Amino acid sequence: MNNNEPVLRIRDLRKTYMQGKIPVHALDGVSFDVNKGELLSIVGPSGSGKSTLLSMIGLLDRPTDGSVFIDDVEITKAKESEAPRIRREKIGFVFQHFNLLSTLTAMENVDIAMRFNGTSKNRRKERAFQLLTKVGLGDRVKHKPSELSGGQQQRVAIARALANEPAILLADEPTGAVDTKTREVIVELLKRLSEKGQTIIVVTHDMDVAQQTDRIITMRDGMIASDTGVAGNEEQGL
Repeated sequence: MNNNEPVLRIRDLRKTYMQGKIPVHALDGVSFDVNKGELLSIVGPSGSGKSTLLSMIGLLDRPTDGSVFIDDVEITKAKESEAPRIRREKIGFVFQHFNLLSTLTAMENVDIAMRFNGTSKNRRKERAFQLLTKVGLGDRVKHKPSELSGGQQQRVAIARALANEPAILLADEPTGAVDTKTREVIVELLKRLSEKGQTIIVVTHDMDVAQQTDRIITMRDGMIASDTGVAGNEEQGL
Protein backbone atom coordinates (compact mmCIF):
# COMPACT_ATOMS: atom_id res chain seq x y z
CA MET A 1 0.00 0.00 0.00
CA ASN A 2 1.32 3.44 -0.88
CA ASN A 3 -0.74 6.57 -0.26
CA ASN A 4 2.02 8.96 -1.44
CA GLU A 5 1.99 10.58 1.99
CA PRO A 6 5.47 10.71 3.53
CA VAL A 7 5.23 9.60 7.15
CA LEU A 8 8.99 9.55 7.48
CA ARG A 9 11.49 11.93 5.88
CA ILE A 10 15.23 11.54 6.35
CA ARG A 11 17.55 14.28 5.15
CA ASP A 12 21.36 14.06 4.87
CA LEU A 13 21.65 11.91 7.99
CA ARG A 14 25.17 11.45 9.30
CA LYS A 15 26.62 9.65 12.29
CA THR A 16 30.35 9.74 13.01
CA TYR A 17 32.11 7.85 15.77
CA MET A 18 35.72 8.27 16.78
CA GLN A 19 37.98 5.24 17.09
CA GLY A 20 40.87 6.91 18.82
CA LYS A 21 41.73 9.73 16.43
CA ILE A 22 40.13 8.05 13.41
CA PRO A 23 36.58 9.10 12.41
CA VAL A 24 34.26 6.26 11.41
CA HIS A 25 31.24 7.30 9.35
CA ALA A 26 28.45 4.90 10.37
CA LEU A 27 26.01 7.01 8.32
CA ASP A 28 27.28 9.26 5.54
CA GLY A 29 24.57 11.47 4.02
CA VAL A 30 21.47 9.23 4.01
CA SER A 31 18.24 10.70 2.56
CA PHE A 32 14.91 9.06 1.70
CA ASP A 33 11.15 9.20 2.32
CA VAL A 34 8.76 6.49 3.47
CA ASN A 35 5.08 6.80 2.59
CA LYS A 36 2.08 5.86 4.69
CA GLY A 37 1.35 2.14 4.47
CA GLU A 38 4.69 1.31 2.89
CA LEU A 39 6.46 -1.92 3.82
CA LEU A 40 10.15 -1.14 3.43
CA SER A 41 13.13 -3.39 4.07
CA ILE A 42 16.66 -2.21 4.76
CA VAL A 43 19.42 -4.68 3.92
CA GLY A 44 23.19 -4.70 3.77
CA PRO A 45 26.24 -6.41 5.24
CA SER A 46 27.22 -6.10 8.88
CA GLY A 47 28.66 -2.65 9.49
CA SER A 48 26.80 -1.07 6.57
CA GLY A 49 24.87 1.32 8.83
CA LYS A 50 21.41 -0.22 8.81
CA SER A 51 21.17 -0.74 12.58
CA THR A 52 22.55 2.75 13.20
CA LEU A 53 19.91 4.13 10.85
CA LEU A 54 17.17 2.29 12.73
CA SER A 55 18.44 3.73 16.01
CA MET A 56 18.23 7.25 14.58
CA ILE A 57 14.68 6.74 13.32
CA GLY A 58 13.68 5.24 16.66
CA LEU A 59 15.25 8.14 18.58
CA LEU A 60 17.49 5.69 20.45
CA ASP A 61 20.56 7.65 19.33
CA ARG A 62 21.24 11.10 17.91
CA PRO A 63 22.83 11.87 14.55
CA THR A 64 25.98 13.91 14.16
CA ASP A 65 24.16 15.90 11.49
CA GLY A 66 20.99 15.76 9.42
CA SER A 67 17.29 15.43 10.22
CA VAL A 68 14.57 12.85 10.79
CA PHE A 69 10.93 13.93 10.44
CA ILE A 70 7.95 11.81 11.53
CA ASP A 71 4.55 13.22 10.59
CA ASP A 72 6.32 16.48 9.67
CA VAL A 73 7.82 16.83 13.17
CA GLU A 74 11.62 16.98 13.30
CA ILE A 75 12.28 14.44 16.03
CA THR A 76 16.03 14.96 15.85
CA LYS A 77 15.49 18.38 17.46
CA ALA A 78 13.47 16.97 20.34
CA LYS A 79 14.79 17.49 23.86
CA GLU A 80 16.00 14.42 25.74
CA SER A 81 13.03 14.81 28.09
CA GLU A 82 10.64 14.60 25.11
CA ALA A 83 12.19 11.50 23.53
CA PRO A 84 10.30 8.86 25.60
CA ARG A 85 6.95 10.43 24.73
CA ILE A 86 7.78 10.58 21.02
CA ARG A 87 8.90 6.94 21.02
CA ARG A 88 5.77 5.91 22.91
CA GLU A 89 3.36 7.83 20.66
CA LYS A 90 4.99 7.62 17.24
CA ILE A 91 7.13 4.48 17.08
CA GLY A 92 6.51 0.79 17.67
CA PHE A 93 9.50 -1.53 18.13
CA VAL A 94 9.77 -5.22 17.26
CA PHE A 95 13.02 -7.01 18.11
CA GLN A 96 14.61 -10.27 17.03
CA HIS A 97 14.37 -11.86 20.49
CA PHE A 98 10.84 -10.63 21.32
CA ASN A 99 11.76 -8.86 24.63
CA LEU A 100 8.57 -9.99 26.34
CA LEU A 101 8.28 -9.90 30.13
CA SER A 102 8.39 -13.55 31.21
CA THR A 103 6.18 -13.12 34.29
CA LEU A 104 3.33 -11.49 32.34
CA THR A 105 0.69 -13.04 30.12
CA ALA A 106 0.34 -12.14 26.45
CA MET A 107 -2.48 -9.77 27.39
CA GLU A 108 -0.42 -8.12 30.10
CA ASN A 109 2.60 -7.74 27.80
CA VAL A 110 0.45 -5.75 25.36
CA ASP A 111 -1.39 -3.87 28.11
CA ILE A 112 1.84 -2.59 29.68
CA ALA A 113 2.72 -0.63 26.54
CA MET A 114 -0.34 1.57 27.11
CA ARG A 115 0.04 2.26 30.83
CA PHE A 116 1.98 5.50 30.47
CA ASN A 117 -0.20 7.35 27.98
CA GLY A 118 -3.35 7.84 30.01
CA THR A 119 -5.35 4.94 28.54
CA SER A 120 -7.94 3.62 30.98
CA LYS A 121 -7.61 0.08 32.34
CA ASN A 122 -10.75 -1.12 30.58
CA ARG A 123 -9.66 0.37 27.27
CA ARG A 124 -6.19 -1.16 27.63
CA LYS A 125 -7.70 -4.59 28.22
CA GLU A 126 -10.09 -4.18 25.29
CA ARG A 127 -7.40 -3.01 22.88
CA ALA A 128 -4.92 -5.69 23.99
CA PHE A 129 -7.48 -8.39 23.27
CA GLN A 130 -8.34 -6.82 19.89
CA LEU A 131 -4.67 -6.68 18.87
CA LEU A 132 -3.92 -10.22 20.00
CA THR A 133 -6.94 -11.41 18.04
CA LYS A 134 -5.71 -9.43 15.04
CA VAL A 135 -2.39 -11.30 15.10
CA GLY A 136 -4.13 -14.65 15.50
CA LEU A 137 -3.67 -15.14 19.25
CA GLY A 138 -7.14 -14.48 20.61
CA ASP A 139 -7.06 -17.92 22.24
CA ARG A 140 -3.63 -17.38 23.87
CA VAL A 141 -4.20 -14.14 25.77
CA LYS A 142 -3.64 -15.73 29.19
CA HIS A 143 -0.51 -17.64 28.19
CA LYS A 144 2.93 -16.54 29.39
CA PRO A 145 5.89 -16.41 26.97
CA SER A 146 7.20 -19.79 28.16
CA GLU A 147 3.89 -21.31 27.06
CA LEU A 148 4.12 -19.86 23.55
CA SER A 149 6.18 -20.83 20.50
CA GLY A 150 8.76 -18.45 19.08
CA GLY A 151 6.40 -17.37 16.34
CA GLN A 152 3.59 -16.77 18.83
CA GLN A 153 5.91 -14.72 21.03
CA GLN A 154 6.88 -12.57 18.05
CA ARG A 155 3.22 -12.00 17.25
CA VAL A 156 2.65 -10.87 20.84
CA ALA A 157 5.59 -8.49 20.37
CA ILE A 158 4.01 -7.12 17.19
CA ALA A 159 0.68 -6.62 18.99
CA ARG A 160 2.53 -4.77 21.77
CA ALA A 161 4.30 -2.57 19.21
CA LEU A 162 0.93 -1.61 17.72
CA ALA A 163 -0.69 -0.82 21.07
CA ASN A 164 -0.29 2.96 20.88
CA GLU A 165 -1.15 3.22 17.16
CA PRO A 166 2.36 4.26 16.08
CA ALA A 167 3.05 6.17 12.90
CA ILE A 168 5.92 3.77 12.15
CA LEU A 169 6.63 0.18 13.12
CA LEU A 170 10.37 -0.57 13.29
CA ALA A 171 11.21 -4.27 13.08
CA ASP A 172 14.84 -5.26 13.70
CA GLU A 173 15.42 -8.78 12.30
CA PRO A 174 11.85 -9.82 13.24
CA THR A 175 12.25 -13.28 11.68
CA GLY A 176 15.82 -13.91 12.86
CA ALA A 177 14.88 -16.18 15.78
CA VAL A 178 12.16 -18.31 14.12
CA ASP A 179 12.09 -21.21 11.66
CA THR A 180 11.27 -20.90 7.95
CA LYS A 181 7.58 -21.76 8.30
CA THR A 182 7.11 -19.27 11.13
CA ARG A 183 9.05 -16.67 9.17
CA GLU A 184 6.39 -16.79 6.47
CA VAL A 185 3.64 -16.32 9.06
CA ILE A 186 5.38 -13.22 10.45
CA VAL A 187 5.99 -11.78 6.97
CA GLU A 188 2.38 -12.34 5.94
CA LEU A 189 1.24 -10.57 9.11
CA LEU A 190 3.48 -7.58 8.36
CA LYS A 191 2.14 -7.47 4.80
CA ARG A 192 -1.47 -7.48 6.03
CA LEU A 193 -0.73 -4.68 8.47
CA SER A 194 0.86 -2.66 5.66
CA GLU A 195 -2.15 -3.22 3.42
CA LYS A 196 -4.31 -1.73 6.18
CA GLY A 197 -2.16 1.42 6.29
CA GLN A 198 0.55 0.65 8.86
CA THR A 199 3.96 1.98 7.84
CA ILE A 200 6.65 -0.65 8.52
CA ILE A 201 10.43 -0.61 8.24
CA VAL A 202 12.18 -3.99 8.48
CA VAL A 203 15.93 -4.39 8.95
CA THR A 204 16.90 -7.87 7.80
CA HIS A 205 19.76 -10.03 6.55
CA ASP A 206 17.21 -12.38 4.95
CA MET A 207 16.70 -11.55 1.27
CA ASP A 208 13.71 -13.93 1.14
CA VAL A 209 12.04 -11.58 3.61
CA ALA A 210 13.21 -8.43 1.82
CA GLN A 211 11.90 -9.66 -1.53
CA GLN A 212 8.38 -9.76 -0.08
CA THR A 213 8.38 -6.08 0.86
CA ASP A 214 7.27 -3.14 -1.30
CA ARG A 215 10.75 -1.65 -1.49
CA ILE A 216 14.34 -2.49 -0.60
CA ILE A 217 17.01 -0.04 0.48
CA THR A 218 20.49 -1.56 0.32
CA MET A 219 23.15 0.06 2.46
CA ARG A 220 26.93 -0.12 2.16
CA ASP A 221 29.57 1.85 4.07
CA GLY A 222 27.00 4.11 5.71
CA MET A 223 25.38 5.12 2.42
CA ILE A 224 22.44 4.02 0.30
CA ALA A 225 23.78 1.79 -2.47
CA SER A 226 20.36 1.23 -4.06
CA ASP A 227 16.70 2.01 -3.44
CA THR A 228 14.36 -0.12 -5.52
CA GLY A 229 10.95 -1.72 -5.68
CA VAL A 230 11.05 -5.51 -5.48
CA ALA A 231 9.48 -5.84 -8.92
CA GLY A 232 12.61 -4.34 -10.47
CA ASN A 233 11.47 -0.74 -10.62
CA GLU A 234 14.06 1.85 -11.52
CA GLU A 235 16.15 3.18 -8.70
CA GLN A 236 14.48 6.09 -6.97
CA GLY A 237 16.13 9.48 -7.07
CA LEU A 238 17.47 10.67 -3.78
